[in-house]
Amino acid sequence: MFRNLIAVPFGYLLDILNRLTSNYGVALILFAILVKVILLPLTAKGKKSMMKMSRITPRVQALQKKYAGDQQKQNEAIQALYKQEGVSMGGGCLWSFLPILFLFPVYWVIREPLQYMLHLEAGEINIITNIVKAARPGLIGESSAYYSQLLVAPEISGLANEIQNAIPNISSQALEGLKFNFLGINLSQDPAFLGLFGGDWAWNWKNIGCFLIPVLSASSQILHTLVTQKLNNSVVTDKNGIVDEETAKKGQNNKAMMWLGPAMSLWIGFTVPAALSLYWLVQGLASIVIDIYLTKKYRKIYDAEDAERLKEYLAQEALEAEKERLRAEKRAANPEGITTNTSKKKLQQKKQAEEAAAKAAAAKEYAASKGIEIEEPKKENLPLSGIPSRPHCKGRAYDPNRYSRESTEE
Repeated sequence: MFRNLIAVPFGYLLDILNRLTSNYGVALILFAILVKVILLPLTAKGKKSMMKMSRITPRVQALQKKYAGDQQKQNEAIQALYKQEGVSMGGGCLWSFLPILFLFPVYWVIREPLQYMLHLEAGEINIITNIVKAARPGLIGESSAYYSQLLVAPEISGLANEIQNAIPNISSQALEGLKFNFLGINLSQDPAFLGLFGGDWAWNWKNIGCFLIPVLSASSQILHTLVTQKLNNSVVTDKNGIVDEETAKKGQNNKAMMWLGPAMSLWIGFTVPAALSLYWLVQGLASIVIDIYLTKKYRKIYDAEDAERLKEYLAQEALEAEKERLRAEKRAANPEGITTNTSKKKLQQKKQAEEAAAKAAAAKEYAASKGIEIEEPKKENLPLSGIPSRPHCKGRAYDPNRYSRESTEE
């Protein structure tokens, strides 16, 4: 169900492009580009998620180092960071995985042109395949049976009469078949890797070009991986918005993953018709262009965020530098480090006493100018305790000699 839901409309799209260009190779190139454009929204979401993950890598590593001894706190801190930055682990993987789901239906469209481009039924395909096998013995071997429709499609036009007699209601479009020649290369042919140095292998452009297509396809994937890695690393910044080149370089150490995909593509490319490798080649080149475009688009947003973080960081650094300058000036003015009591309460009491003394002096001066004599308050001869009736009560004025002989005689 899912297969036909995607493969049928894509089959009609490739069929239309083939009729418009009258060249299957050109149609396949345009088809690969259009598929990338159709999947651009999904690709954009996956790319954005990848860039976010790359961007916060230094902060994630800092949290891992900070909470190395507490896995629970580490996970909580990382999840909080993801939430703050809008990073979704599951969502990011999902958006990156969805375009792959479209790869298989597109693969079926290319592999089964009789069904999806010529719109033939399964019974009609079997009849045509048997007619071609009878007329061209050895064309379809055991190893190529899986791609038999690609081998049968170019032979239909030459056997149109036999096919029409077997299937009277077949359409004229189906009887024309498909021509897979592109730049002198037969795209329905399997690239001959093991037979390259055999005696049956002819050194002509038809075979050499067919051999080069999967090589170029794998190369485009390597180039795509390198470009993507470099573009993603360009947004790796620390908490202050500064590019962290050291962390970005560490992310380039996984060489195995970089070579695994292209190696598999190269191996598969020599076991399938060249049409599929041509499709992958164009997809790889288109992916590079799209990655560059999306990186520039999202980097404008991330650069603005990093600039704001860097601005706050520099402002804080300037504030700390000013504080340090003032501290240095104080140290220079007081090299011996002598300080006075700067208790807030004592300073307040001292200020109040100074104000009271100033008021008393001003009042005395004013009275003297008016010829008024102000009597000084008599100082009573109070006991040490300050309480006449209890001269020896214990307190601040405690007299340690109160029980002395002299005190008793008195």
